[in-house]
Amino acid sequence: MKNNKKREKSQKIRLPKPVGIGIFYAVCLIVAIIVLTHNNPLAPDQDTENLKKFCACALLLLACIIFGVYYDRLLILPKELIQSRELIWKLSKNDFKKRYAGSYLGFVWALVQPVVTVVMYYIVFDKVFQTRSQLVASGVEVPYVLHLTAGLVPWFFFSEAITNGTNALLEYSYLVKKVVFNISILPIIKLIAATFIHVFFVAVLLVVAAFYGYYPTIYTIQVVYYSFCLFMLVLAMSYCTCAIVVFFKDLAQIINIALQVGMWATPILWNINMLSDPKIITLFKLNPLVYIVNGYRNAIYGNEWFFEHFYSSTYFWIFTVTLFCIGSLIFKRLKVHFADVL
Repeated sequence: MKNNKKREKSQKIRLPKPVGIGIFYAVCLIVAIIVLTHNNPLAPDQDTENLKKFCACALLLLACIIFGVYYDRLLILPKELIQSRELIWKLSKNDFKKRYAGSYLGFVWALVQPVVTVVMYYIVFDKVFQTRSQLVASGVEVPYVLHLTAGLVPWFFFSEAITNGTNALLEYSYLVKKVVFNISILPIIKLIAATFIHVFFVAVLLVVAAFYGYYPTIYTIQVVYYSFCLFMLVLAMSYCTCAIVVFFKDLAQIINIALQVGMWATPILWNINMLSDPKIITLFKLNPLVYIVNGYRNAIYGNEWFFEHFYSSTYFWIFTVTLFCIGSLIFKRLKVHFADVL
């Protein structure tokens, strides 16, 4: 009886397809106009400015095409996640607890490896190779360990979340084979479980910053915004990878290699201002993680708002929304075959 009432209520508040598509197109048009008319006084040259505008408009056009053609399919996944929010939260806590069940130190082991990694990089790059002097030359005057930690904290979450999200269907294969279970919630369960550890490392980052005299300010609240950006980016990627890895197991190994390369392709151990060619800098900024890493640093010690980086923010969200649409379509298309393969 209750389920019928909920179903009737959801049907009443359902947005008609023409209205939904019209609203989405209107938003995209407004964003496109803002992008085309906005002039960044800090742009290195007009060619770079035009390239950013072209990329943003191209992604907007792609998003409009995908949304218009696959409107009904794209709304299925968000609805399923909203309807199963209580179950998602419960399973996320259970996933986090069982991961370290049976060990004496429990979840402490999840903290040891990243902390050791930070210390190791700090000793090698700051004490041995004197990277600190190079950062000062590129305009970074904060302690290297703070600069390093602010970059590694979001990277640790990204690395763990994308790995666990990719393997979500394989790990919970016994649930995939159950007809009555909504398997669409499995990737987000792994991501929320990884978020618990991420919250701890954000706290560690704030402590490190305070130790060097960079106390929390009004800009620090942006950590929440950039954490949400990171979560949505990984979620969009996970729905692509978890569906494909069921049929192509080698994808998991490819992702591990890509993470090793991405560690150096993202300005975590180095500063992007070390690069002298503006076109090379623009090319690196096509990596959405550059926006996240720089955002964490701006929130901790940069004293810059995210909306001050207009093109970077616009590009990131257009990229993420487009990727989420593609991931939703791939997941829904392959979903019916998961139980047969697993």
